[in-house]
Amino acid sequence: MCSGPPPLPPRDDTPTAGRSSTGQGDARPPPADAVARWRGAILRRVEQSGRYPTWVLFAALAGMFSTSFPITILAVSLAPIADEFGATETTMAWVVSGPMLLSALSFPLLGKLGDLRGHRTIFLLGFAGATIVAALTALAWDATSLIGFRTLAAMLGGATQPAAMALIFSVYPPEDRVRAMGWWSMTTAAAPALGLIAGGPLVDIFGWRIVFLFQAALSAVALLLAVAVLRETPPKRVRFDIVGSIALAIGIGGSMLALGGLRELATGSEWIVLWLLVGGLGIAAFIAIERRVEAPLLPLEFFRSRNFTATLLTNAFTSAGYMGAFIIAPMLLGQHGFSLTALSYLILIRTATLTLSSPLGGRLGERMGERWASVFGCTLMTVGLLLVAWAAWDWSLPLFILGLVGQGAGHGLSQPSITAAIAHSVGDEDLGIAAAANRLMGQGGAAFGITVLTLAYGGVNTPDAFALSFTAGAALSAVSVLTALFMGTKRIVLEPPVTAATWRSLPD
Repeated sequence: MCSGPPPLPPRDDTPTAGRSSTGQGDARPPPADAVARWRGAILRRVEQSGRYPTWVLFAALAGMFSTSFPITILAVSLAPIADEFGATETTMAWVVSGPMLLSALSFPLLGKLGDLRGHRTIFLLGFAGATIVAALTALAWDATSLIGFRTLAAMLGGATQPAAMALIFSVYPPEDRVRAMGWWSMTTAAAPALGLIAGGPLVDIFGWRIVFLFQAALSAVALLLAVAVLRETPPKRVRFDIVGSIALAIGIGGSMLALGGLRELATGSEWIVLWLLVGGLGIAAFIAIERRVEAPLLPLEFFRSRNFTATLLTNAFTSAGYMGAFIIAPMLLGQHGFSLTALSYLILIRTATLTLSSPLGGRLGERMGERWASVFGCTLMTVGLLLVAWAAWDWSLPLFILGLVGQGAGHGLSQPSITAAIAHSVGDEDLGIAAAANRLMGQGGAAFGITVLTLAYGGVNTPDAFALSFTAGAALSAVSVLTALFMGTKRIVLEPPVTAATWRSLPD
């Protein structure tokens, strides 16, 4: 794993048994005392090793991995699940789309709560809740219960993403963050891929419920690690912007539902205009509220920063091209006679390339700077999409595979710098909401890209239609190249160096 920053000085406030404010013994009940002694012993050993940031990175990524790996195996298992519950595949598609929508709504809320109440608290509460719901998902008795459990798990698990990023950034200095984000990107790519590879045989032998039992067990182990090694981040003592949160949720929800409806434009969707109106009004209300509220959910002055705005747009457009192609590529392969198993492993080439290139992307960002590493990665992904478009127009499997490699490598090389650049555009007290905004833009960009490429494809299984769809994806990716050119290279708010005094002042 990546080498962390210089060893941090040991703290002298590590919890120990038998110590209280009066010095006359510990007044805590025995269970709390045992946990405190166990955690204190682990923290002392980790800090003395000089690799505390690396352990924080590992704990945060373990939580993210365990909450996200079931998505791909669940997606390819929808047909047998639909048969078991006697539901249509259209209904079962909400097992995937419902959690995506609701988790997108929860990102800003959870990110801001982490800034206000401490990211360790939000991470552990969300992670523990997701672990419990994962076990309950294995007991789902019909389609409605499965959709409900999955959506609740996604919302709770969504807490792990902005909180994990903020926890990592809190222990890594700016010069080391882009390398840490290389491992972050690798984990987010590897989790769904490994879920498909390992989950496929398990589902074939034991059925789909084993996936969630395995997830619950894995999450329980990762949760223990997080409890042991994560320290709390300093909270902000301001009021939470409830009205702004509601307005933003309405805006995001309406916009995401409208994008989903646009994909079915050919069959007609009378709700599209309504959802667009609801989304637009929600976003307009959010902007008006944030201009007047004393402690805004997402300070609008962030968007005056070229680095913040350009980085968000880069993330949105690169996600649009990448995820749009992810949906269309299996359709193209299916038209050329590939089985579900064969096309799944072909698509994994792109994911594997992304996984392997992400740590290299962290190194590239250190050497070239975040702007030029992002430009290089986005350009490579654009070329990969054009190669796939060419392969679709005049079918060539080697050219198609080369295009997949280009997409995966480009995305992997750009994402660490994009993620680190967001952190470098705000102060450390706002890392949670900044990370949530970045994740939200990525999710929204992915939904937009899927809509654009699906409309370009139009359900017409011809070489020209597939080529047009992938060319549209390349155009979206090309926009990310242009926006990356406007990314800044310096932090706006510099944090003070971590000293022994400031380290000891951090709460447990």
